Amino acid sequence: MAASNSLRQPSPLDVDPFALQSITKAEPPSGVDTSNWHRYVITQGHNTIVGHLQGSHASIERSVKEIVQRLNERRSGKTGRVHLSPGRKKKSATQDES
Repeated sequence: MAASNSLRQPSPLDVDPFALQSITKAEPPSGVDTSNWHRYVITQGHNTIVGHLQGSHASIERSVKEIVQRLNERRSGKTGRVHLSPGRKKKSATQDES
């Protein structure tokens, strides 16, 4: 008897959404004279995304939460992408023949 796809266990990558794990103060990147840098960590299953942004903790949190939301939308196919299909070409109403 063949195994059914409905009995297949979902992959952790299919189940676990991206999530903001932490935001911490960080040293500025080398060669940068600005301050107020933060390191953020986003996780999803065994995957980890680490990044750095400059700004207040509140602005970094808003930005990273937006990144997480977009990553999760992208995973689920809800990105709002438009599928364009070529339409018929319009014929010219007047054609000048000289």
